[in-house]
Parts: sequence; structure tokens; C-alpha cells
Amino acid sequence: MKQLILDFLPPAPRTFDDFVRGDNAELLFQLGEWANGEVRALYIWGEADAGKSHLLAASAARLPAGMPVYQVNAREEMLPQTLESHAALLVDNVESLDTEQQITLFDHYNTLREGTGRILASGTLPPMLLPLRDDLTTRLGWGLVYQLKSLSDDDKLGALQRRARHLGFELPRELAEYLLKHVDRSLPNLYAQLEGLNQLALSKQKPVTLPLLRESLKANT
Repeated sequence: MKQLILDFLPPAPRTFDDFVRGDNAELLFQLGEWANGEVRALYIWGEADAGKSHLLAASAARLPAGMPVYQVNAREEMLPQTLESHAALLVDNVESLDTEQQITLFDHYNTLREGTGRILASGTLPPMLLPLRDDLTTRLGWGLVYQLKSLSDDDKLGALQRRARHLGFELPRELAEYLLKHVDRSLPNLYAQLEGLNQLALSKQKPVTLPLLRESLKANT
């Protein structure tokens, strides 16, 4: 029964609509412009787990059908050796690129700039502070550069309640506040705790309550 429940849990959303904006409304607007082709180069920086990967995935989903799209997490994947000059290239965690991959990204940037393609990249620091080749950091700073601002506590509470509704249950504010006080406050971890709570509630066929939340947190520590 538990495995069946897990199999039917809805996947985590990766859209602009499911992203908690906080103070990032202008950035989200410009990402929409990038997906529409009005902006060709954009770099996002911010602390780990702020939501950069979510925004890159949401931007990729907005690209026109039939457009060549290359989406790379530099921590885990290699850049393509070649790409079309009209393609879209999205690179997450650029600070993880090794020397050879930095050269490849530099070349790809020039290819896309000379053609009609576009590039979206993210990292933990502004371009000029990245531990990368100077010519690459200069390229990354040529387009629009935005800091992804961290969410306030109220924003995170709203995010938790919205994700709970996506999972199929209502999360009272006091339970959301309890989560913020007792676990790591990064959104990915908070969402993971919610999913664990939902699984426990479904397996026990019980409503979400504070005792059930405590039981779930204890099981996940």
C-alpha cells in the first residue's frame, strides 16, 4: 500500500506559477522575456537552494516548441560539445565548471551571440566574483544580471501552504510555523518534509495534525 501511495504522488512543479515570487517580480518578468526571445542573455545569482534551478527549469518549459534546448547542471553534467546557433542553452551552477568546460561555455556563448540563440545561466555569486576564467565572467556579465532574493518567513509560510494544497491537503499556519522553527529552512528541505508528512498521513489515513507532523519529523531525522 505504501509503495502505491508513493507511486501516485504528484511530481514537484517546475513552473513560474508555482514559484513564490517574494521580491523577485522583475526577475520573473525578464525570464518570461528571455523565453519569448526578447532577452537573449540572462544570469541569475543567489544563495544555494534559493530556487535558481526551479527558475531555469520553468524557463526551459516556456521556450517555443521545436527550438533546440540544452539544459545542463554543471555539478553533474557536461556541456554539449556543439550546439546550433539558434539554440537555447541553460546552465545551472556555473561555478562548478572545470577549466575545459569553461572554455566550452565561452565558445558556446559566442556561437549563440553571433546567431539568434539565447543563454540563461545561474551561480552563487555575481559574474565578476565567480572563480572562473576572466573572459567567461565577462561574457556572463554582458547580458542582464539579477540577484534571486531570498524569501521572507511570510513568503516561506505561503510557499508551504501552496505546496500542501498541490499535494492535496491544507496545512494550518501553526503547522507551517512549526516546520520553520524545527527543520532546515531551505525550501527544498521544507518541501521534502511536507512530502514525507503527506505520505505518512496517506499511509495511516489520518488528517494532518501537530502530533502527526512531529511523528513525521522524527522519522525523517
